[in-house]
Amino acid sequence: MMYPGLIWDMRNTDNTIFLTFDDGPTPDVTDEVIDILNRYNAQGTFFCLGRNVERHPDIYERIIRNGHTTGNHTYSHLKGWKSKNEEYYKDIDMARHQIESSLFRPPYGQIRRSQIKYLKNEYKIIMWEVMSHDYEKRVSKEFSLKAILRYTKEGSIVVFHDSVKAIEKLRYILPRFIEHFSEKGYKFERIDQNNV
Repeated sequence: MMYPGLIWDMRNTDNTIFLTFDDGPTPDVTDEVIDILNRYNAQGTFFCLGRNVERHPDIYERIIRNGHTTGNHTYSHLKGWKSKNEEYYKDIDMARHQIESSLFRPPYGQIRRSQIKYLKNEYKIIMWEVMSHDYEKRVSKEFSLKAILRYTKEGSIVVFHDSVKAIEKLRYILPRFIEHFSEKGYKFERIDQNNV
């Protein structure tokens, strides 16, 4: 496995799936995601960009108020592979001023071994098992839904995006995904310090 020691799934859970949302908070979009989660009594984990939390603190507070957890997704969505380590750490630290969390997800899943070694002292680095591709225009919403239904299983960490370019597809995929697994007896929980 690439990058052993990072968290790719949560296998020791009973009929549980972990929904995660990257790149927010985004006006209207994040609110709609929260509304969908509330409708199904589902919890999620939002990996937020520091710059977006800075711009929209009210939406960030709503995430927390509704019982979801948050994680650091850097301040400005830097690619770990293309960033100098000091620049990368500084960007993450800037986000830390906005986001109180010991969870971190690298944008694009790109992170160097040296960055992992440095960040593991302070963060649980959360990757994923299933990617929804809700942000990709060339992938249809029907194909996305079919793929994630096929590959998700107990303990899967699934990635969605609460962003403008993802919302149209997300609006279609997320409720159907939750309904499908709810009917099979699954529950949707947040990731936090107590379960990683």
